[in-house]
Amino acid sequence: MERFFKPKRVRSGESSNEPNISEQVQNQSCVELNLNDIVSDPGLRKSVEKFDISLRDHVRREYLTRGPCQPIGHRYPKTSFGKQHRSFQDSWHQKFVWLEYSISKDGAFCFWCFLFKTQNKGGRYAEDAFTKTGFNNWKKAMERFNEHIGAVNSCHNDARIQFESFQDQRHSVSNVLRSCGREIDIAYCTCLTAALDVTRFLLKQGLAFRGNDESTSSSNRGNFLELFEWYSQRNTEIFEVVNQNAPANNQLTSPMIQKDLAHACASEITSVIINDIGDNYFSLIVDESRDSSVKEQMGVVLRYVNKEGRVIERFLAIVHVSDTTSLCLKDAIDSLFAQHGLSFSKLRGQGYDGASNMRGEFNGLKALILQENPYAMYIHCFAHQLQLVIVAVAKGNIIVSEFFVYVSMIVNLTGASCKRRDQLRQIEHDKIVTLLDSGDIISGKGKNQETSLARPGDTRWGSHYLTLLRLSSMWASVIGILGNIQDDATTSDNRGMARGLIDRMNDYEFVFALHLMKYLLGITNDLSLVLQQRDQNIVQAMSLIDTMKSQLQDFREEGWQIILDEVNNFCELNMIPVIDMEDSIAIRGNARRSRRG
Repeated sequence: MERFFKPKRVRSGESSNEPNISEQVQNQSCVELNLNDIVSDPGLRKSVEKFDISLRDHVRREYLTRGPCQPIGHRYPKTSFGKQHRSFQDSWHQKFVWLEYSISKDGAFCFWCFLFKTQNKGGRYAEDAFTKTGFNNWKKAMERFNEHIGAVNSCHNDARIQFESFQDQRHSVSNVLRSCGREIDIAYCTCLTAALDVTRFLLKQGLAFRGNDESTSSSNRGNFLELFEWYSQRNTEIFEVVNQNAPANNQLTSPMIQKDLAHACASEITSVIINDIGDNYFSLIVDESRDSSVKEQMGVVLRYVNKEGRVIERFLAIVHVSDTTSLCLKDAIDSLFAQHGLSFSKLRGQGYDGASNMRGEFNGLKALILQENPYAMYIHCFAHQLQLVIVAVAKGNIIVSEFFVYVSMIVNLTGASCKRRDQLRQIEHDKIVTLLDSGDIISGKGKNQETSLARPGDTRWGSHYLTLLRLSSMWASVIGILGNIQDDATTSDNRGMARGLIDRMNDYEFVFALHLMKYLLGITNDLSLVLQQRDQNIVQAMSLIDTMKSQLQDFREEGWQIILDEVNNFCELNMIPVIDMEDSIAIRGNARRSRRG
């Protein structure tokens, strides 16, 4: 909440050595809490005293929202005490609600003393064993826990009193002494609820909050302020307590308040996800990518079975990483798990791409997690594997690899400018209208839609198949636009490339490769779509892969004549010379050798 100070009056000609009050307020408002500093694992936390004094209450509220770190169900390591092996017990959490456990340090901590570490009457602070280093003498655990609680005036009980008072802000002394009435309290809650409704809508739709010009004279002050204004004008109860009708220092529309509302929504969503997982087992899905500012980021998704028996996938966080080495990614995951109180002992699955830093057998992220938890089995996405296999096979065959190079050149040349794309759409539109008038095709819902050539990509599933489908259906239109480029292009390079591509498209080998790959990619595309369905399991996936392999084998043995008939019909329809399979044809690239068709 903003604070206002009465400035000290300075006579004319006098100078004041005190800092400017407005600068103090501005400096305090510039200090923001980094939520990455709020860590659930007590052994990795930064003490409250190390935060800026203006942020300490905010820090305490964040930790109160998350509660003490109590990883129930965690496999606690055993420590030798003579001939006995002892470890931390889950039952201690039920007896001592303040008790926390640090996975990183294998030690017990006090949640209340961490938040409100104070001196007792003798000038003694709460002991460091339960606030900094961690207690792990499990043989004398119960005895030391009771000693830590101590007498009525102990440090622990002082921290408990402050903890309970901090929780009950409404009935605290400071709140009672305020001169605020019940009506002001209700007005504040109404304004806060309206701002929160606007925040939830913008977050759900993925819209930006801020505007370029948020001044009162601006015609567009940004999504948050404009939607907040529109919402209040349609609700009389809200309109009476917001904007001009609200106190100048309590309108809940400042950029800092907007950030706080967004962070609060994110914290609540994350808390719901963590609570839904509970003590159940879960799997980890990770992928890394760069954002628009060229920063490496890691997206983390958790997959688990909820209480109703349904498989749930929830996006947990995006974590910035300095690099994409396996050690850096593992450290980032460790920090994220500690922040949200998740345990690696509950991890039962890993899902990454096929990069060496992810699935490496010795130093990959998969291997590092398996060293810590051997039950976290690694599974590479079957749809991703299928795409990698298709790309590798295509690049391994010279004819197919050359074919896709020409396809990429055709797509790039015909879509190099908006003018060429519009010309391609217009030529295709005129062709469809002619066919409709002649009765060769029929109209209907979802038919004869406006399309363009899709750009193929190795990492986009099904993109090659979609490109070949559209190229075969728009064959005449593509030939037409390439002819226009050959005649009208301003550079000789584009004219020569267009002519070469036309000659290549009129070649029987190119047409044969087009239909062959379209048929093969059609089989694999159906499998890829099925594998991407959320209700598939590994047994069904293996069965589907075996079925696809049988289809490919049947085509290899008996399907060539079908492809040849389709290619010949296509060539006759588009006036492309059909070769005789009995003729001898010189192999391209070697004039001394020849082959039969």
